[in-house]
Amino acid sequence: MTRVLIVDDDPELLRALSINLRARRYDVVLATDGASALRQASSTLPDLVILDLGLPDMNGTEVIAGLRGWSRAPIVVLSAREGQADKVGALDAGADDYLTKPFGMDELLARVRAALRRARPSQDVPVIVTPHFTIDLAARRVLRNDQEVRLTPTEWHLLEMLVRHPGKLVGRRQLLTEIWGPTAANETNYLRVYIAQLRRKLEPSPSKPQHLITEPGIGYRFEP
Repeated sequence: MTRVLIVDDDPELLRALSINLRARRYDVVLATDGASALRQASSTLPDLVILDLGLPDMNGTEVIAGLRGWSRAPIVVLSAREGQADKVGALDAGADDYLTKPFGMDELLARVRAALRRARPSQDVPVIVTPHFTIDLAARRVLRNDQEVRLTPTEWHLLEMLVRHPGKLVGRRQLLTEIWGPTAANETNYLRVYIAQLRRKLEPSPSKPQHLITEPGIGYRFEP
């Protein structure tokens, strides 16, 4: 069953969402504040998160940033805040969709289905083969010389973002906010450290990379 974590401090809304999702055979997990949401997410590993921005203990964007540090699960924001700045802030933090309260249950369910479809691994290019290593996106594995390369979750997240855009520049800010959250948008040293680690594990000559290319002052590019 697909697991959905619902985070909201309104008990009536939690009950309504829970009933509707369970009726459609979703496995539902509930949280009423940001701290419990992060604990539930780490222990239950939801496939999708429905999140209210107005939580009693922290802003919902902080929860998004906390989740995006390690999880790729789609996040659908529910909020009474209609301002463009709130929507942009949530989406920049890593949310996948934004729905303003009050909302129709049928629309929410349609957005949940759409977010889950988009989150499924692409079947067009599930395996990327280079002369020195192979990346299986669906299985989340990297092989070099027929041996699996052990990557940390952060290393995998960074590598995946680059290989899904072969030959194209991916900006530093985009990488930082997607992997570490909006508060890390200027922490370029994070990227230098993790790119260096990936080169040591994957490149035949880490000091002369052939696949993980730096565009100085701009970002990084993956060349198959």
